[in-house]
Amino acid sequence: MTQPHVAILDDEAEIRRILADALTEAGFRTSTFSRATEFEAALKRTAPDVCLVDLGLPDRDGLALVHRLALESGATIIIISGRAAASDRVTGLELGADDYIIKPFEPAEVVARIRARLRKSRPAAEAGGSVARFNGWEAQFDRYLLIGPDGTDVPFSHAEGEVLRLFLEAPKRLISRTQMQESLGGAAGESFDRAMDVRISRLRAKLGEDPKNPRLIKTIYGAGYIFLGDVSWH
Repeated sequence: MTQPHVAILDDEAEIRRILADALTEAGFRTSTFSRATEFEAALKRTAPDVCLVDLGLPDRDGLALVHRLALESGATIIIISGRAAASDRVTGLELGADDYIIKPFEPAEVVARIRARLRKSRPAAEAGGSVARFNGWEAQFDRYLLIGPDGTDVPFSHAEGEVLRLFLEAPKRLISRTQMQESLGGAAGESFDRAMDVRISRLRAKLGEDPKNPRLIKTIYGAGYIFLGDVSWH
């Protein structure tokens, strides 16, 4: 089996060393970067499975970088930052990060969270396939792409794809907030709920849904969501 590749972006050399050592010992392949420019140049040559991104970068706004990665990369994105305020965590998740770890951290916890994220994505991909069709739409999860009924390409982020796959694998069944939290990971609470609201709102917009009367992703207030489309996997 190919070793999962983790790209580490942090301007502190000691943090890079600690993370790289822990991940290498755990069986991961790593690459480390101190500046966003080096990191972005490397991404053009290779696609990592996971990106660990610090927000306090010397040459780029970390949150803007996370947002771009979420839109353009298929990697799992985990923020590792000394910013502990709830507003920072919420903003990071809203912009597309899959997880948020606060410094100082235990290296073993970082390894465990990465493994948990990879476990959540891989079995689902193997079980459900990489292409789903529903109501004239096609979702290509290997390309992070929606193709509309008129043939228009609509890209989606890794974080949005996690939620979309959850809906498409359980059509016409109620999915509660608790089920979403258990399936997608992350700590339950206001930050997680708000992040889910943002992802679902973006998915509805990409699917051309009327936000006041959505046809595909219905909110059942106080209970959760139901995806009403007819889904087939290929």
